Amino acid sequence: MLARRVLVVAGLSVLVAAGVAPAARAQLPNYGLGRTPTAEEIRAWDVTIPPDGKGLPPGRGTATEGESVYTARCEACHGKKGQSPKYDPAATQRTLLVGGRGTLDTAKPVKTIGSFWPYATTLWSYINRAQPFDEPGSLTPDQVYAVTAYLLYLNGIIGPSDVLDAGTLPAVKMPNRDGFVPDARPDVGRATAPKKR
Repeated sequence: MLARRVLVVAGLSVLVAAGVAPAARAQLPNYGLGRTPTAEEIRAWDVTIPPDGKGLPPGRGTATEGESVYTARCEACHGKKGQSPKYDPAATQRTLLVGGRGTLDTAKPVKTIGSFWPYATTLWSYINRAQPFDEPGSLTPDQVYAVTAYLLYLNGIIGPSDVLDAGTLPAVKMPNRDGFVPDARPDVGRATAPKKR
């Protein structure tokens, strides 16, 4: 029963955040839990960055700068060089951040930043929104750029002093960028154009 109430409250929060009209909100059940988020809180949560980098904030960082941030805020979960399976040793790729190149077409693919992720902007967006685990969203834009640079450096994608910012980050060519294809099913994505004969 508690799980159902939590789901209902979460669903109500989504409706409120999605801009459900005040009259409709007044008719929704209230279980005495939670509160309506403020407009400022909703703006703070709306931070997903698309592949083209639209919406990236001002700031900059290099791998050299990111190493100290990573050591202080990320290493406890992900290990010294991003290769720790700390939380699930049986499924090591869940926390692996580095390695795996050349494994995607094998019987045991290892999906990491360097082997699987198609866009560096997705990495920035995820770190910004969800990391560190114990205090998500607490890193400054400069720290997020720096940690992103450090992880890209550990994966051999950029150099230690390459500067990442709103202009350079979207230009980073990830090794698996071309490894994804559009979903042609009309009910879930854009259909690919038919080939001309």
